[in-house]
Order: sequence, then structure tokens, then C-alpha cells
Amino acid sequence: MSTFQGKTVIVTGGAMGLGLAASKVLAQKGANLALVDYNEDALNKAKAEIAGLAPNSKIITVVADVSNEEAVKNYVDTTVAEFGTIDGFYNNAGIEGKQAPLVDYDLEVFKKVIDINLMGVYYGLKHVIPVMQKKGGGKIVNVASVGGIRGVINQMPYVASKHAVSGMTKNAAIEYGKDGIYTNAIAPGAILTPMVAEAFKQVNPADPKAAEAEYAQRNPTRKLGDPKDVGNLVAFLLSDECQYVNGQTIAIDGGESNLYGNS
Repeated sequence: MSTFQGKTVIVTGGAMGLGLAASKVLAQKGANLALVDYNEDALNKAKAEIAGLAPNSKIITVVADVSNEEAVKNYVDTTVAEFGTIDGFYNNAGIEGKQAPLVDYDLEVFKKVIDINLMGVYYGLKHVIPVMQKKGGGKIVNVASVGGIRGVINQMPYVASKHAVSGMTKNAAIEYGKDGIYTNAIAPGAILTPMVAEAFKQVNPADPKAAEAEYAQRNPTRKLGDPKDVGNLVAFLLSDECQYVNGQTIAIDGGESNLYGNS
């Protein structure tokens, strides 16, 4: 039997990047999915792509801005109405914002990063946890990024928001572990997603591939990560096999975060 047979997982930011990668893995393991994203066209494309890989998986899509609490409540209510409950929650939606020094950072962009990366994750926890309490447990994976465990130059609001995600993960774990709800976070490094590719364009607009290659050489593995690697980690943390990991922020970055300050 597949790992997630009969289980329902919500994936925010599910239309692309790490959300789409995890959704593919989960669907192939038998999960029913509620894909949430602000981009309806991308959602429909993602649904079709996943269905091609896992035709037996039931998939619904919900268009939502995760920085809007009513929209978050709606995607939770819609999922429960369709599938009856929520077994897993991949609280993934987020943005990088711009790259700029702290003193020059655009305040409106700063607020948008906080609204999506911090408040969006919080709203998700607020509305999903009661559903999991009612069913007697569940698994949650928040996305913190390596920006949630160290500093990243010229990305102050992103780092602030992702450190907050790590902190909320710890609190959710100690508050709701007694209810059988395990909450962890992942801290991806440079995984080659569209968002990371866009960051390389900001670093070197003339030759983003050169910036990508230069960055990869700093990694102990001399390569960037594959989104599927993240999907596999997320699937484990959301599975019944994960029974005593709680309140952790787990780096998936080829070991690069261990080098900072030492190279």
C-alpha cells in the first residue's frame, strides 16, 4: 500500500517550485491533494501535470492569497468539505522579495514579504491545527529556508520572516504535540527552482547561469539541489513513518550552511 493512501494533504504554493515538486511525490505515494496558489493558470497546469504522473490521486485546486486570513480559512474549509479532514499540511507558500541592503530596502516590499512568509504561515497553522485536533493528529511541514537558520546578505525581510517560521514551528510543536500533531520545518538551500533562478538573475543580470555556476562551487557537493530531493524529505516528515521528529528545522542544502564563516 502506498504511504499516503487515503490521506489528504494541503500544499500551499503548490503550482510551482518546491510546492509542485512535493505534490508530485505525495501524489505518487497515494495522497489526495488540495493545491493552493494565487496563480490559477499555474494551478491548472500543475494539476494536469500531477494527474499525468498519478492518475488515481484526487486533486482539488484553490486560488488563494495566503496573506489574506479569509482566503486561508476558505482553502482549509474547502479541503475539509471535499475530503472530510486534513492529514498533512505543507505550509510552503513564500516569496523572496528584492535584494537590497538593510538601510535601502523598500518598506512596501518588506511588508509584503512579512505578510506572505510570516503571516501566511501563521494563518495556515491557525486554521489547520483545529482540524487536526478534531481528527486526533496530523503532520505539518513549514518552509523556513536556510535564511531561517543564518543570515543572507541583502535579504533582511526574507531572513526575518524565515527565522520567524522556525520559531513558530518550535512553538506549534510544543503546544500541540500532545494532540498528536507533529510540526517541523525544512530549510532548503539553493534548490534550482524558478524563485532561485530569478535570484541569480538579480545577482548577475547579464549572465545568471554564471552566477548559478559560481554559487554551486561553494557547496560541498559542487551542485545545486534538485526539487525532488526536497519533495522526498517533505513526504517523510508528513508520513506515518515520522513518529518522533517534532519542532525541528532541517537543512537540506548539501551541507553548505556548515561552511558559513569558515570559508
